[in-house]
Amino acid sequence: MAQLPAKESQPGPKRARMNFCPILSFSEEDKMRTIQPHDDALLITLRIGDYDVRRVMVDGGSVAKVTYPDLYKGLGLKLEDLMPYNSPLMTFDGKLVIPIGMIRLPIQTGPEIVEVNFIVVDTYSPCTAIIDRPWLHTSEAVASSLH
Repeated sequence: MAQLPAKESQPGPKRARMNFCPILSFSEEDKMRTIQPHDDALLITLRIGDYDVRRVMVDGGSVAKVTYPDLYKGLGLKLEDLMPYNSPLMTFDGKLVIPIGMIRLPIQTGPEIVEVNFIVVDTYSPCTAIIDRPWLHTSEAVASSLH
């Protein structure tokens, strides 16, 4: 995660930076350093809160947004900030995991900020968070597994 430098001349509540306009597209350059064809997961960087969060997996087959304790701890949040969530989830290797809660976090895509409920699970993952298919549709994004 990387936090933007704080601007001392910005009083009041934080708002979306109007000049922040991420490019959600892929080029031939994005395929560099990949062995083609491949079946790697699609990992992106998303602006969550005030941080650029790397290694967010796009899972077009999922309908759950998931994050792990490292993210909410990195955002300065605590267990008390979590809302109850009691429905178990199935890991990619077929094991059941009981979430430790749910948290609502802002995701910035372009000039818009969307509040998203993430289910927090305390298990190992090489990614920081998982974004689901409905979020892709809401963001009008198209995942490119080729890149």
